[in-house]
Amino acid sequence: MNIKRVKAIAHKEFIHILRDSKSLFASIFIPVMLLVLFGWALNLDVDKIETVICDFDRSPKSRELISRIAKSRFFNVVDYTDTMADAEQHIMYGRAAIMLSVPAGFGRDLAKGDSPVVGVAIDGSDANRATIGLGYLSNMISIFSNEQLNDKIRASGIKKIDQPLEMRQIVWFNPELESKNYIVPGLIAVIMTVIAAMITSLTIAREWEKGTMEQLISTPIRGRELITGKLIPYIVIGYIDVFISVFMSVIFFKVPFHGSYLTLFIMSSIFLIGALSMGILVSIAGKTQLLANQLSLLIAFLPAFLLSGFAFTIENMPVILQFLSKLFPATYFVKILKSVFLKGVGFNILFYDMAMLSLYCLILFAVANKKFKKRLE
Repeated sequence: MNIKRVKAIAHKEFIHILRDSKSLFASIFIPVMLLVLFGWALNLDVDKIETVICDFDRSPKSRELISRIAKSRFFNVVDYTDTMADAEQHIMYGRAAIMLSVPAGFGRDLAKGDSPVVGVAIDGSDANRATIGLGYLSNMISIFSNEQLNDKIRASGIKKIDQPLEMRQIVWFNPELESKNYIVPGLIAVIMTVIAAMITSLTIAREWEKGTMEQLISTPIRGRELITGKLIPYIVIGYIDVFISVFMSVIFFKVPFHGSYLTLFIMSSIFLIGALSMGILVSIAGKTQLLANQLSLLIAFLPAFLLSGFAFTIENMPVILQFLSKLFPATYFVKILKSVFLKGVGFNILFYDMAMLSLYCLILFAVANKKFKKRLE
């Protein structure tokens, strides 16, 4: 490989990028815009669930239970109704997702030692929200029930009986269980996949459309020199995008970063070369900028968004999709980013993912080099 020819192609591509101010602006502005939009909009935290309450008892005990639910950050009481019909209307019209009904005689039954039944109806049209909301409500009612039992035991003069089983839990890496802490790092991988594939998918196709490829073909430059020279400017842009994305994640979204920036830089370099090589390959195969752009979105965006584990757990997917997810580099880069950000792990833990990214990078570069032919067709 002739370094001078590579530098000449890289210099030519740098000049084109600087002259095409709109594309340069888009390649830097789009990651920022996507990070802000997705980082804010894509929130998997389930809280402030709209709740309507029917209290047919209106006793101190029923008001205590309702007060706890109303003060919890997990529930937002939208109305207190006197009839089940009114409460059902809230569910039907989507104004509430949970309906809680406290029966008449609730406080009296508790005082007698009976077990009153609290009615709960949940809108199951959003299954995930309904399941989590039911879990929150069940936990709160269970705590309230245990407290009433302990009060009854103490009132009867019986020595307090400890629970036969106690769970003490600790959450590592994301103690507050905030979804942004694992969504935003994964989002960086999705954004870099899309941007890298999109900006490079037009390079070779643009040369063909503008007629400048004939001039390049007539020179002594080889295919791998042309591809390498065209990759270099976009690798620099990719580094800028990675820096902006990481900076915004840590400063703007307050995502904790426990790892090494050097580890992140090396892993990002491998991923960028592979993603940019994929864009070059699409550009060579597409011939036209329109087709290359459409192919890059289809090949890069959809797998990165749906199959990488960025937002949806891979283990919950059908077996065939779990297998397909392993064929896309974003799957490994998402895992790397989450591990570096939240766990602070190094190369010894990430060796397999780094090896898969490296293999992907080598294969794509080799295929792109083989696909490019210095002849008119």
